Amino acid sequence: MSEVYAARRTRLREHCNAGGSAAALVTRPANVRYLAGAAPLGAVLLLGKREDLLVCTSPPDDRPHEGRPDDALRAQLLSRPAADAAVAAAELAQNQGADSLAVEEHHLTVARHRELAAAAPGLRLDALGCAVEQLRVVKDEEEISCLRIGAEIADQALGELLESILVGRTERHLALELERRLVDHGADGPAFPTSVATGPHSGRRGHRPTDRRVEEGDFLSVCLGAAYRGYRCEIGRTFVIGTSPADWQIQLYDLVFSAQRAGREALAPGAGYRDVDRAARQVLDFAGYGEGLQPLMGHGVGLEIDEDPQLAPAAMGKLDACVPVTVEPGVHLPGRGGVRIDDTLVVRPEADGGPELLTITTKELLAL
Repeated sequence: MSEVYAARRTRLREHCNAGGSAAALVTRPANVRYLAGAAPLGAVLLLGKREDLLVCTSPPDDRPHEGRPDDALRAQLLSRPAADAAVAAAELAQNQGADSLAVEEHHLTVARHRELAAAAPGLRLDALGCAVEQLRVVKDEEEISCLRIGAEIADQALGELLESILVGRTERHLALELERRLVDHGADGPAFPTSVATGPHSGRRGHRPTDRRVEEGDFLSVCLGAAYRGYRCEIGRTFVIGTSPADWQIQLYDLVFSAQRAGREALAPGAGYRDVDRAARQVLDFAGYGEGLQPLMGHGVGLEIDEDPQLAPAAMGKLDACVPVTVEPGVHLPGRGGVRIDDTLVVRPEADGGPELLTITTKELLAL
């Protein structure tokens, strides 16, 4: 992997040099990990004029799920554990002879930015922007493999839960059990706080589990994800508790399923971000559910659970091959509940079979 990390840093260096910056400081943890292989707590990455350094306040952790620093990258351990690695890195950049330093302004506080300027007055601080985030959008096959394994783990955890007795158990209890099962099957941990929503709570995006108990006739919406070697995927499904769903539940489920299928089928290299959103959104809009729909129908995933691209009505840009995204439409009816269906897929060209579905738990409306 050393060559992979070196190639990523080279691309970023070329971007900085083209913008007139002699060096770059990367502080956002996911970006540090992407470029260095690991992001120890408080560590930053300096792309220096003479040498690249992983500047750390403590030795890198050897735990596999925390990542392992690139062997070709020297770690600079600070003598004072309480020191700010970013400030120390700015001083190192100046000592290497750089006259400018591109920084991730969107990740720095105003106070920290001032500290950098004060510590290295000979440096001109430039804006790096979201250059690293843009490099991260298209994944290599090793990254996709980690997402694929994470999706398999999430599918396993969800499948086992569905085989257990659910009536009478609380949303909070079910969420904790799902997260335990993720770890049992090899996940680093949950990719994000697991959402379990029952009855009138079902169908809400990002619902936080409560002590409400599962009852017969409820919709049960579950959204979970596994983190595996730092990469995070997402799956969401909706079920009915009892032997036979009501007519309104069948109709609403079929509608959301149709919207989700339309979004999945719109995924292709060259498709506009907003066109994918529109494909799913218009199905719900035409059925009279345009008001109150979520602000986006999907998003990228990777080292963070919510990455670019954003599949939203006003989003600019087009999909590339090897971009993993979610497609996750939903409808919530106040006081009654609703439906969410969420998959993680990888954009692939038609010649390669079209979008690759990573989360394969059935989307049939099951009565549990």
